[in-house]
Amino acid sequence: MHPKDQTIFALSSGRPPSAIAVARISGAQASAALTLLAGKIPRPRLATRALLRDANGQPIDDAIVLWFPGPSSVTGEDVAEFHVHGGRAVLAALFTSLSTIADVRAAEPGEYTRRAFENGKLDLTEAEGLDDLIHADTDRQRRQALRQLQGLLGDRARDWRARIIEASALIEAGIDFADEGDVPTELIAPALAGIETLLREIEQVLAAQGRGERLRDGLVIAIAGPPNVGKSTLMNQLARREVAIVSPHAGTTRDVIEVQLDLNGYPVTVIDTAGVRETDDPVEQEGVRRARARAAEADLVLWLRDAEHDINMPRAGTAPIWPVRNKSDLAVGQTAAAQSRGGQGAGEPMFAISASRGDGLAELISALVEFAEAFFGATESGLISRLRQRELLEQTAVSLRRCLVVVGEGEELAAEDLRAAAASLGRLLGRVDVEDILDVIFREFCIGK
Repeated sequence: MHPKDQTIFALSSGRPPSAIAVARISGAQASAALTLLAGKIPRPRLATRALLRDANGQPIDDAIVLWFPGPSSVTGEDVAEFHVHGGRAVLAALFTSLSTIADVRAAEPGEYTRRAFENGKLDLTEAEGLDDLIHADTDRQRRQALRQLQGLLGDRARDWRARIIEASALIEAGIDFADEGDVPTELIAPALAGIETLLREIEQVLAAQGRGERLRDGLVIAIAGPPNVGKSTLMNQLARREVAIVSPHAGTTRDVIEVQLDLNGYPVTVIDTAGVRETDDPVEQEGVRRARARAAEADLVLWLRDAEHDINMPRAGTAPIWPVRNKSDLAVGQTAAAQSRGGQGAGEPMFAISASRGDGLAELISALVEFAEAFFGATESGLISRLRQRELLEQTAVSLRRCLVVVGEGEELAAEDLRAAAASLGRLLGRVDVEDILDVIFREFCIGK
């Protein structure tokens, strides 16, 4: 990252050309830039029409400008916005003019959000929520990310940290007044009761089985089976477009093909794998190896077969396997409705479909939606959306448990564990010792955010 005292600018709207583009500038030189280009500084937070001119007085565009003096701005610094026509030439002229101003430069990815974080406008969990919101592909991902941005986890973590500090103050007061008879007991007992309550709250959050993290990453469904049973046709039907080559010749798919889907608001990655069979072709052998590896890592496997290739999938991994009999339109007496029987495993559903005609696909997709709902669980109540957050909450819980265990050996040991717990929550919020991870987090943002 560049020095914080420099003023930054960037395009904050979509890629040009567009009807309207929004360029934002943040920092100490924002007022000078606004005066140079628009000729004046408008009233704060009031959209004002202005003819933008470059340093030579040549017109750039007829635009709308806004002025947000710090600290009442998105970054906590002076911020100006230019709403211009979204042509490439207009933006090039605007950015060229901004670049001529001393100590003004183009922003790096995530630099606006990082400045907002460093100026106390949002904590690290809210910044992560903003990043997730930008990259959300489905409605459920959007809702989870927005709740994080609005302080879903951050507000709870701040409350937990305040309660830990309060309990720590009571215990340390007990240490200071150890010679006053029963005073330490009067102070320490309520502190320990508060710690036990707090620990139960954090353990309940951690027991949510990583649902928030799973919603952020998505569900992985692998389509596997012998060659030429219609895996690529089923893939295209689910994607509603041609994403895989369909051929009557066995072994057409040599590598793993992936497509991202929105399944009733749930993010799903569907994988089409090479046909599983014994072969002397080294390229196809590698495809089969990759197919087996991805199927073993998937959350659900659709094992496709037909009357000619009626074999079960070799069990690999822990993911459930759903047998799907394809080409039901060619089989005498076979219906396209979902069926239930044994085969791959007790209680696992079996489906009969015609991937080419679409028979039975509605029932299969409905079952996939139900599986996704069960897989992600009650994500609306999940607080954790990233592994970093889970690890720091686990560290907090460990410190609190240790505090309750060692308090009998000495209040000093318990106080030290409480300090460790408060520090873990501070790192979760980004307020304590997180400099080493800030660059990693903010460089994932797009430029202009």
